[in-house]
Amino acid sequence: MDRQIFQQLVPIPRVWDRMEAVERRLGEVTVAETEFLTDIAQHLLSAGGKRYRPLLAQVAAELGTNTGHEPVEAGVSVELVHLGSLYHDDVIDEAKTRRGMPSVNENWSNTIAILAGDFLLARASEIAAPLGEEAVALIARTYATLCEGQVRELIYADGFDHGAEGYYSVIGGKTASLIRTSARLGAITGGADHDTVEAISEWAWEMGMVFQITDDVLDLVASDKFLGKPAGSDIGEGTFTLPVLLAADGDHGEEIRSLLASGKPYSRDAISRVIALIVADGHIETVLDEAVDRIRIAEKAANEIPSNPLTDVLASLDQYLLDRVDSARRA
Repeated sequence: MDRQIFQQLVPIPRVWDRMEAVERRLGEVTVAETEFLTDIAQHLLSAGGKRYRPLLAQVAAELGTNTGHEPVEAGVSVELVHLGSLYHDDVIDEAKTRRGMPSVNENWSNTIAILAGDFLLARASEIAAPLGEEAVALIARTYATLCEGQVRELIYADGFDHGAEGYYSVIGGKTASLIRTSARLGAITGGADHDTVEAISEWAWEMGMVFQITDDVLDLVASDKFLGKPAGSDIGEGTFTLPVLLAADGDHGEEIRSLLASGKPYSRDAISRVIALIVADGHIETVLDEAVDRIRIAEKAANEIPSNPLTDVLASLDQYLLDRVDSARRA
């Protein structure tokens, strides 16, 4: 469904030609010498996914004049980083499902999931190498930032004291950094000039923050079917996202803190009650207002791009994230 929506939002045939090439290359570069490892490395590929990061790379490439294959390789590299990080995340979170199917760690083992994730990350660097030193350094630096975000999330688990600023540092590291890199690497390989690369990078950073903020809202308001996992999974894992943190300091904060004071595993009844209080106290709307404010910052950055041919496309991608929440709430 997301792919069909994206095709409407990005009506540029060249982008979709390159996205088809990205998909083919993902299948090629995840083949290992060991058939067993190939099956595991391609486990999540077969489940689909939005391919949001490689799409941003192809969109950003339109800001330059390079019609070569490099933006495709940029898209492959960032998607491999994303996939590898998901394998590792699922081990850390002890997740049983991903994209509506058993996670790698659940289907095989934690050890296998870690090794397969490492394989995908190594492939990401290998694919980035021919793109130049800047591309390799960017991929490496982004994964280091992603790891820092993950470590912060572990430090903050089951707690409230880190507040909104701590939350922003987590999602900046875990999500926004790779989304920014996706657009930045796409623009670089597309041959965009320096000012354009910087502007699209700033746009993508804010959109990365919005992407995760809205995803965290979805975890609270969407159905299990829509999510492909139980609603409130973040709370169940002890990851208290912005709506939870705001609610913990709100009118029903004492009850919320009491419900979550016992530590994991939290009962489904406790999670459902926390979600109900968050919704009733209006914290979902407050967080979505924050997302809208960040979209305005992103739009301002996009307007700084010289001779920007993608103004309407970037604005549509901005709105898509908020519309996704509205669709989930109606479902």
